[in-house]
Amino acid sequence: MKVITIGGGLGGLSAACLLASEGHEVTVLEKNSSVGGKIGEVSAQGYRFDTGPSLLTMPFILKDLFDRCGVALSDYLTLDTLDPICNYFYRNGTEFNCHKSSCVNVAQIQKFAPDDVQAYKEFIAYSAKLYERTKDAFLYNPLYELSDVGSVKWRNLLHIDAFQTVAERVDKCFQSIELQQFFKRFTTYNGSSPYQAPATMNVIPHVEITMGGYYIRGGMYRLIEALVQLAKDLGVQLITNCFVKNIKTENQQVTGVEDQDHQCYPADVIVSNADAYETYLNITHSTDISIQKKKQLEQVEPSCSGFVLLLGIDTKYPALSHHNIFFTGDYEREFQQIFQEKRMPEDPTIYIANTSYTDPQDAPEGGSNLFVLINAPYLTPGDNWQEQKHQYKSFVVNELEKRGLDGLGSHIQYSNIITPEDFQTKYRSNRGSIYGTSSNNKLSAFLRPRNKSRSLEGLYLVGGSTHPGGGIPLVTLSAFHAVELINRYE
Repeated sequence: MKVITIGGGLGGLSAACLLASEGHEVTVLEKNSSVGGKIGEVSAQGYRFDTGPSLLTMPFILKDLFDRCGVALSDYLTLDTLDPICNYFYRNGTEFNCHKSSCVNVAQIQKFAPDDVQAYKEFIAYSAKLYERTKDAFLYNPLYELSDVGSVKWRNLLHIDAFQTVAERVDKCFQSIELQQFFKRFTTYNGSSPYQAPATMNVIPHVEITMGGYYIRGGMYRLIEALVQLAKDLGVQLITNCFVKNIKTENQQVTGVEDQDHQCYPADVIVSNADAYETYLNITHSTDISIQKKKQLEQVEPSCSGFVLLLGIDTKYPALSHHNIFFTGDYEREFQQIFQEKRMPEDPTIYIANTSYTDPQDAPEGGSNLFVLINAPYLTPGDNWQEQKHQYKSFVVNELEKRGLDGLGSHIQYSNIITPEDFQTKYRSNRGSIYGTSSNNKLSAFLRPRNKSRSLEGLYLVGGSTHPGGGIPLVTLSAFHAVELINRYE
């Protein structure tokens, strides 16, 4: 079978490797000069930065991917366990260095929130139960047809805490502002607001804290390089600088794609790793998708976007570990500004990945490579990031100086800015969103675009904008689901 994959992000490359390992003829068409999608890398002036995901969880899913392709993950990548997983800094001066060890975490909580020690233990257990109840019903299930739904244990679905928000559940459990903010922040992993997303999202703390956080030695882009090598070994053809303009069809069946130079690539099956909304609204022909379907897609709320600073500095800050969070003073106000007012927060929560903490070669001796991320609203008409980005950069640097990184501005040797406009331009993401759709209502996580089109035969979808969601493990699972459905229907 001849397969075309639109886009060489993690989902597209994973699906390409799986299909090629089954003997299919696979070609990956990537619009940019290099593959990887949002898993990117920048190297400049002796500094190396990951420009996308910086934390790996559930590495057993990647192991499964490589196993299915007949090779060992350990032959391609080295995974380092992170400890601490992340350092948290609060406005009142409290610091919490979150470890995988429950005893270490409890000892810290005993000092800054002694009344919440038992609540912390109970919440971690609750999060673990959510994982057990959702993994087979949601994560490892394509949820495409009735037979998929029929395998779900309905008793589990009645106990996944979908009828209150993350914030409502967390606030009931904890008295301290510190732990309230700590557990609300995990919702941002899929670009949503804890004040709107269902409490089912409280599964994420279990995945990170109990199951552990990891780093790919040498940088997260090593995963893409490993998949490229694996794809080539399996006979996959990779073509870069190839912008797919439209999907060719005949009688509601895909027949191939056409690129910007009007070159056609025939295919029996197409796997789109482009944003699902881009795929349906802009790459397919207007007559192939119903007006009702298009209106439905246009009304879906995207996830948040991000404002990113890459800062190469000539010093080290002892307080910073590999992952770091500087919390806002008013979490609810921050999300109000992002999702309702559609503007950058005035008092943002600031995330910093400092991979030179684990990989010293990522910065010149004595220096650090800081990937600074602030959640940003998705693009709306009238946004002008060319005017706004330098002003907001100065604001963020000043904020970090106030929050403990003394003299940061004077230590910057290299800087780069990535805005929501860049996410839209480079990745064709829906309104510059990072994670596809938000989960800002009770059912949205379960209503993401499926991994097989119901409108066009032979069209399958992978990536963070599709089921089951964003992040390295879930995007990899989207490839598993697409391949399972291809084997089922083709």
